[in-house]
Amino acid sequence: MASPAPPLKDAVGVLDRDPFVALLSKLIGESQRLQNDPPALVPQEDLVAQHVVDALRPVSTDTGGGPLVVRKVSYTDGRSNVIVEYPGTVPGRVVSFVGMHMDVVPANPSEWDFDPFSLTFEGNDKEKLRGRGTTDCLGHVALVTQLMRRLGEVKPPLKHSVIAVFIANEENSSVTGIGVDGLVKDGLLDKLKTGPLFWIDTADKQPCIGTGGMIPWHLKATGKLFHSGLAHKAINSMELNMDALKEIQTRFYNDFPAHEKEKLYKFATPSTMKPTKWSYPGGGLNQIPGECTISGDIRLTPFYSTSFVVQKLKEYVDDINAGLETKLPTRGPVSKYVLPDENLRGRLEIAFDGDVMNGVACNLESRGFQALCKATEEIVGYVEPYSITGSLPLIRELQDEGFDVQTAGYGLLKTYHAKNEYCLFSDMAQGFQVFVSIISQLEADA
Repeated sequence: MASPAPPLKDAVGVLDRDPFVALLSKLIGESQRLQNDPPALVPQEDLVAQHVVDALRPVSTDTGGGPLVVRKVSYTDGRSNVIVEYPGTVPGRVVSFVGMHMDVVPANPSEWDFDPFSLTFEGNDKEKLRGRGTTDCLGHVALVTQLMRRLGEVKPPLKHSVIAVFIANEENSSVTGIGVDGLVKDGLLDKLKTGPLFWIDTADKQPCIGTGGMIPWHLKATGKLFHSGLAHKAINSMELNMDALKEIQTRFYNDFPAHEKEKLYKFATPSTMKPTKWSYPGGGLNQIPGECTISGDIRLTPFYSTSFVVQKLKEYVDDINAGLETKLPTRGPVSKYVLPDENLRGRLEIAFDGDVMNGVACNLESRGFQALCKATEEIVGYVEPYSITGSLPLIRELQDEGFDVQTAGYGLLKTYHAKNEYCLFSDMAQGFQVFVSIISQLEADA
């Protein structure tokens, strides 16, 4: 009689530092060509995809050396996605790790204390792994690659198929259809709907159960340019815009107050609307500007509809335009937004960028969430799910398509998109064990 297979945790073991760091070093070494800010910076994710494929090839069906099914999928030159499957024995039983993206946000080397485009350590401290992408998200690419490689080496008998999806084009939404959105559209991820999908692109080792939607907006005010010594003959576009924005914000907070579910999901903040940029065509200090634009964003908890908010903001602006004489205060005895003698009125226009994102509230009743929490408590020592109104692209669309999306990550939130980005090896090692625990729990259910 054959002896029973050892428990998965014993068979797979822990994250092996040397191959993990070796792979991460290759990935960070490509990061200068992975920066995503088109049209100036177009990432070449295929560079990372090839490193992933090369690392898994010895245990793939391509060489006959192992069971992993590895597939590259590209929708445009140089920008690949990679789907890796460790086949299980029971059809329809699946656990997936998705969202490990192979692009990064830009980094300016002159602003960093070390080279962002190579993996370095802090003196003799080998715990801190430094470089652009270590936290977001090349560290996770290397981590999940090592998980899949280890499964391919050990070949544990699993009922569940374990699937990893490494994606292109997460950091910029001006180009669409070439990352996970393309894979979903083509039905290449349909089988993932039958089990929990873990989106691995957050931080701090805890379940992230909610994210915010994001609406970029631009409020333009048009007045009448004139000499500042004759203010009674001008319509000051800056004053108009400031007063209008205050009124719009007041209405926004009245219509979209803190939602009762935000406490359950532990959101750090409610929905917010705030200015972040100011622009105008220029002029002298003695000129009252005739036009200016205030831009900003709305971060919206997932319990409100982004499309409804956009509709309401348009209504606010239309209402203010129709009643400039009564809807807004003015500043000083000659400040005004209507010049009846000249038949002139100030005017407000609001526009929205195309990359509106919806927030997500994960299903707190799902088996995937329960497994993630139990694994986190077991490995990290405590579990404290959290939500933020930071935005993750794509995952709400996955949820709307029928995927059970849960999110986690093992980088550091304080270095996300920041200068001097780094992660900790010990955190990544715990992430590896969390993944193995999740698979083990689901296997026990089966």
